[in-house]
This record gives sequence, structure tokens and C-alpha cells, in this order.
Amino acid sequence: MPGLLQSLQETLGNDATPTAIQALSMKNLFRDRVEGERYKEFLLASETGSGKSIAYFLPMLQDLKRTEHEQSDAVSQHSTPRPLNPRALVLAPTHELTRQLASFAKNLSHVIKLRVMCASKANTTSTAKFSGTASKMKEKFEEAGTVSDGAFVISKSSRGSRPVDLLVGTPMKLLEMERGRGWNWEERARERAMRIGKVKSEDVKDADEGSKEASREFWVDEPEMGLENVQWVVVDEADVLFDPDFQESTRMLLGDIAAARGSPVPVIPSSALSSTPDSEATTTISYPFNFLLTSATIPTSLATYLSNYHPSLTRLASPRLHHLPPTLRTEHTSWTGGNKNADIERRIRRVWAEDALVHSKTATGSGPVKLSKLLVFCNKRSKVEQLAAFLDGRGIKCVALTGGAETRKRGSNHHLDGFLKTGGPVLTGPGVCDPAQTPHVLVTTSLLSRGLDFSPMIKHVFIVDEPRNMIDFLHRAGRAGRAGEAGKVVVFGRAKGRGSGRTEDVKEKVRAVAG
Repeated sequence: MPGLLQSLQETLGNDATPTAIQALSMKNLFRDRVEGERYKEFLLASETGSGKSIAYFLPMLQDLKRTEHEQSDAVSQHSTPRPLNPRALVLAPTHELTRQLASFAKNLSHVIKLRVMCASKANTTSTAKFSGTASKMKEKFEEAGTVSDGAFVISKSSRGSRPVDLLVGTPMKLLEMERGRGWNWEERARERAMRIGKVKSEDVKDADEGSKEASREFWVDEPEMGLENVQWVVVDEADVLFDPDFQESTRMLLGDIAAARGSPVPVIPSSALSSTPDSEATTTISYPFNFLLTSATIPTSLATYLSNYHPSLTRLASPRLHHLPPTLRTEHTSWTGGNKNADIERRIRRVWAEDALVHSKTATGSGPVKLSKLLVFCNKRSKVEQLAAFLDGRGIKCVALTGGAETRKRGSNHHLDGFLKTGGPVLTGPGVCDPAQTPHVLVTTSLLSRGLDFSPMIKHVFIVDEPRNMIDFLHRAGRAGRAGEAGKVVVFGRAKGRGSGRTEDVKEKVRAVAG
């Protein structure tokens, strides 16, 4: 498709060549579906930074454009009277990733004129500030739609606008949009009450009607989204969205889509997924839409689930799956035995000293040294906050980001400005190159280790806590060395004494995935 190719060239350049997973996608996913043929079911698995998002966006966007006219009548006849009736959904585990994916999809589709929206973003144009009484301001917001939890909620008056082709969001946010905000509030309140010991499990349904807990009213807002028109569903970072923390909401949403399209699938209890099912009794799941999964790793749990319930799904895997990108070097550095935070600071300053040395040898002018930005992964939120506070006190301005951080802004990724890869202009101005004024270090947990495409300025990833497992390590380390860029992952550990044995085990495992 010429328009899609034009956008791809504008994004990657004219000399870009397909990666292994992209070549596999082109060979298998661009084939038109013939009448009577089952929907596509594929797993795209390859190492971090190999362009998996392009591998699924291109065939999906091309098909959406090719079929938009033949589906327009069906959309008008069978759609629910709801503001949004998307034809494709992309699911991702974090709001940061959904925003980046939606932005990338918009870049790819701007020539072919498909409408892309993000459920984790305001999706509104800038307008003048409202003025007047509170009631008048309320009326204006109701006319335009509201922003709730960082997501644009379309009001009744805005129905009838051009349909959405692709919607990107987290499973829980999309469930909220299609079932109605608050659909699970009562269940969550009961769970919370039982967890804190206010209500015994046998008394939940028979609580005193006069009590505060029993008198609380629950309500569900009107659903914003219909699912009848969904032709494509992509589960990005499938190893996360099908792990115990996410799989229930992911499968629930997929089941709702199937039911809305007139082909309900069996609901498998979560407890049954961890056991080995009877091969004769196992009911396979066949969704009535194109079903794509992508992942940089295939843990045993995901492989077992797909084998049991999606045996016809085709797995496309690159040769370097479960390995680090070839351009990413590894380094092991030892704690000195003193202050670990001070050890991390010294290693950061060593990176910048190397930048200054390179600058002195290659710079033609007297401009400021362009210092690298660094990504530091910790295992616990408390460690993130402690390390960031220490570095700030030493004149190294940081961004500390955890799941509950106040700096995690709603509706945008501006809290990661300067760290994420964007198509916009590079930050300029006084103090941009000064790490005491502009953050050059991002300290976080595994929250930001999945799928995000970071700026080429991030060439170093520090792993300061022992990786929980090698899957976690691959995702964290893979934030650098992406798309052929050079990078280095620095792993901290004990050289001797207590804990040194575990450090040697980590070294051995890292060598295995770096080969």
C-alpha cells in the first residue's frame, strides 16, 4: 500500500531493511484472508528492540484501510449506539507503553487516513481556558467530553463523529470503557473489606444494612465502547498480559469481544490455567477476530497456555529469541563494600567522563559536552526513592518512577521527556546538557522495562539489584541496544564474601543470553 509505505519510509528512512521478525511477518501476515478461512492467529516472538510493533502494525493497518469501505455499512447497521466502535484493539500492560504505541500508529497511518486513539491519553486538541461560573464550565466540559484518569471520555453529544479505526489501551481501561466505569467497584470494595479484616467472608452478603459499608451505593456509568466491529486484537507484551497479574482481565476482555461478535468462547477459571488439563476434556478457544500476540520472551506458563487452548496458533520466532541484541555489551562491576549508592554515582560519572573524552577528540567547536542519559533499574519502590534522593543530593538530577509515583502524570508521557524516543524535536535551551539542572538519570522498577522504546541517548542500563529471573533481566537490559544502536548493560554484584556465589550464578546466566 503506497501511503503506508510512504509513512514507513518517513519514519525509518529509505535505507531501512526488515529485521528477522519483520520479514516473518511480511511473509505470513500480509496474505489476504479468503472466504471461509479462519481468522489469523499468530505469536510474534523476538528479542527486544527488533521492531515487533512494526511487524504487527503494518499488516493490521493495511487490512483496516483495505476493508474500511466494505465494513462501513456493517458498522452503521450493527454497531451499538455508543461513542466508540473500534475495528482494532491493541492491548499493552502500562499507560506509558499504550501512549507510545498509539503515537507510533498515528505516524504510520497519517497518509492513509485511519483514526487512532489512545485510551490512556486525553485525545483532545488544545482549547482556550474556560471561564465563567462553575455550572457553565460543567456544561462546556460535558459538551466536549471529559478527562478521567488520563483518558478521554466521549460524551453523548459527540456521537456520530468519524469512527475510530484503532484503539490502544490497557486491558483494565478497555474493560472499563466497554462495561462502564465502576463495573467492578462492588467486588473491589468487598475484597478490600475482607483484606483489611472489616468484614468476614461469610458475612459479606449479610452485612448490617445500617452499617457504613452496607449503605455505600455503587453505580456503573454508561459504557463508552462497543465491540461488535473489532476485527483485530493485538496483545503486546503477551508474556506480561497472560501472567497471573494480568491474565484474568486480558481473557475477560477477549471473551467480551467474542461474545459481542456473536461467537462466545468458554470462560476458563483462573485456577484451571495453572493445572495440566485433561487433553480430551480441554476446550480450545477460537476467537472470531484476527488474534496476534507479541513478546520478547516465551515463559513456560505462556507456552503451556497457548499449547492447551490455542493449538492452531502459529508461532513466528526470530533466531535470537531469548538473547540480548548483538549490539548490547555486558559489564559486571563489583560493590566496593561501602555505600552502594556512592558506587552507582561513581559509575555514572565514569560514563560522563568517557563522554567528555570522546567529545574532546571529535568536537570541532567549544560547545557543551553531550552527556549520555542512563536508565537504572531497582527491584523495590523504596530503593528507587532512596537512590534518586541520594543522587539528587549529589548534584545529579533524576526522575524516579514507580507505579504509584506522583510524577507519573495522567494523560501524557511528559514525565519521561528526554528519555523516551520521539519523533519530535530534541530538547534544547540553557541547562539541557547540565545533569544538575536537567534529569539525565531515570531510576525505576520493572514498570518501564516492557516494550518502551527509549531515546538513543540512553546507551547505558544499570541493573543494581539481582535480577529476579532471566526474563526480567532480558527486558530490563533490552531498553538499550535497540534497533541496531550500540549499548551497554552494567550489572552490579558482590565480588567476594556473602552473596558472591549468587553473583557468579548471575554472570553465568548473563553469558548464556549474551551469546
